Amino acid sequence: MPAAKKIKLESPRLATVEQMLDLPEYITDRAFFEYGVVENCTIDGQQAYKVRFDQIIFRNVVFSNISFTGIELTDVLFDHCDLSNADFSDAIIHRTVFHSCKMIGIQLPGSTLRNIRMEQCLMDYANFRFANAKQMILQECQLNRSDFSNAVLKQMDFIQLDMDQSSWSNTPLNGIDLSSCQFYGLIVNPEDLKGCTIAREQAYLFAALFGLRLKD
Repeated sequence: MPAAKKIKLESPRLATVEQMLDLPEYITDRAFFEYGVVENCTIDGQQAYKVRFDQIIFRNVVFSNISFTGIELTDVLFDHCDLSNADFSDAIIHRTVFHSCKMIGIQLPGSTLRNIRMEQCLMDYANFRFANAKQMILQECQLNRSDFSNAVLKQMDFIQLDMDQSSWSNTPLNGIDLSSCQFYGLIVNPEDLKGCTIAREQAYLFAALFGLRLKD
């Protein structure tokens, strides 16, 4: 059974978004797009700084060879999109949902994340280094070999994640419940596990990780 959710998120404000939105062939620095649906298309080879999307639904969209550093997303839904290797470094993302997305190798280092839900997403090798995340739910996602090192995480729910060999170095996990997550090894500092909740069977994994021997 999934762990009970402990936090409440503000949902994206999208109830009345219906009209289709046509994006330009070339997206320029600081471009602003609001209120519309983008679906069944590929956004390819775009590079721009501080692009803003507000009240947008992306549905079945492939982001290919994308570099949107400093992107700002507010009230956005990504539904069945492919964001693999997209560079969203230093992003500011608020009230946004990623549902059933392919996000292998997505780059989100240095990002500010608030009221975020990522559910049923494929996120192996995702980069969250130095991110600042608060009020965020990760549920039924695959995060193997992802990197959360040097991040600040507050009010987080981790629910049934596959996160083997993910890195959490210098990231305090106080208040985070890993008991429903699957992993055979993590890259983590012992001091950063203080206040973290784990399942009984996971204690053996951490004991082996830190060279401890458990006696029956």
